[in-house]
Amino acid sequence: MKDLHDILKKEKYKKIRFKVTKTQHLLIKARINGVRGNFILDTGASNSCVGFECIELFQLTAGKSKTKAAGAGATGMFTQLAKGNQLQIGTWKNNHFHLVIFDLSHVNEALTQHKSKPVQGIIGADVLLEGKAIIDYYNHCVYLQ
Repeated sequence: MKDLHDILKKEKYKKIRFKVTKTQHLLIKARINGVRGNFILDTGASNSCVGFECIELFQLTAGKSKTKAAGAGATGMFTQLAKGNQLQIGTWKNNHFHLVIFDLSHVNEALTQHKSKPVQGIIGADVLLEGKAIIDYYNHCVYLQ
């Protein structure tokens, strides 16, 4: 795998480590508007999101959204949208990032029932696609370009 790392480094990919939780979720640290948080790295989530309780923490300006969220057993959930935020994961950055805001309590309740720490949000496929992500599950890292 050292060869993979060297090849990706030459292609200007950034290596970001993640942890695997007791619940088999991939846990990654990220900063939104300079504020650090814990996030689930979720290839099945179409958009990155944070919980309503994190609007103030991450200094978000929440606006209206016509989108209804669905996932993890919940459907039709009310959402808001926060546009133009800075997202930083490791040394990878996006300075004009949009986030979906919705009720993450069902996710955090499931995590805490399994004695895992709650998260502030989810990093989804929007980031993975934009960053041309390569996930190295064996070495617990994701590469973003």
